[in-house]
Amino acid sequence: MPSTVPTHAPLARIVRGSGPGLLLAHGAGGSARDNWGPLLPDLAAHRTVVAPDYPGSGDSPFEPGDPTLDEYADRLVAAADEEGLDTFDLAGFSLGAAVAVRIAVRHPGRVRSLLLIAGLAGGSPRLSALSELMVGLRDQPAVLAEAMLTVVLGHSWVDALTADQLAELREGLKSPLPSGFPQQFRLAARADVRAELGSIAVPTLVVGAAEDMLVQPSQHRLLADGIPGARFVELPSGHLPMVEVLPQLRDVLVEFLELPEN
Repeated sequence: MPSTVPTHAPLARIVRGSGPGLLLAHGAGGSARDNWGPLLPDLAAHRTVVAPDYPGSGDSPFEPGDPTLDEYADRLVAAADEEGLDTFDLAGFSLGAAVAVRIAVRHPGRVRSLLLIAGLAGGSPRLSALSELMVGLRDQPAVLAEAMLTVVLGHSWVDALTADQLAELREGLKSPLPSGFPQQFRLAARADVRAELGSIAVPTLVVGAAEDMLVQPSQHRLLADGIPGARFVELPSGHLPMVEVLPQLRDVLVEFLELPEN
């Protein structure tokens, strides 16, 4: 299906490396750099990586209105078009996993393989309520930081921090939120791709996070169980495996994408 987003400005993006294409979809309230930055050197060593920022994240300016999964999906594919990628491997994190599923359904001839990390499938009233709670706390940075500390990050990782590290983390979590934070979390609350999973026919790896209290592990399992032939790997982390268990996540991605070890 052709992209249908000519009225919007192109999304800002990170483009790195050379070789076959790899399109990355970030999570709600994150950015290409925040969510994928630690993995970019390994991925870009063997792929042309295109990592767009949703409107109101990273370097993409805020746009009013209520975005949809279709819009995000088509605009990410438009970014791939603009960078000359005819086909690509596709990876999505959190909300980006639902965006990636929608890309695979709307643009099936473009996607070679699918990699979903700590992703949401939909149909969870708990996740919807939690997303709205996060949005409601956006003007209370100290309270939101405590919520993120206890819900977004895994308890094993947080409990292993020193007092100084914990204090530094708390301060870091008070950083200004991207302007698209409310839009993206509300989209995560209403996104539902469960009915689409059975139509996906490309090699798929679902990476779960055992201590994820934001997008609960049952959501990761829904993705893996719903996509025919999908592999499932679970890592011992909360919602941010690229922060908490980066070496393990890197190994999983490198093996799935069949990248040479550096």
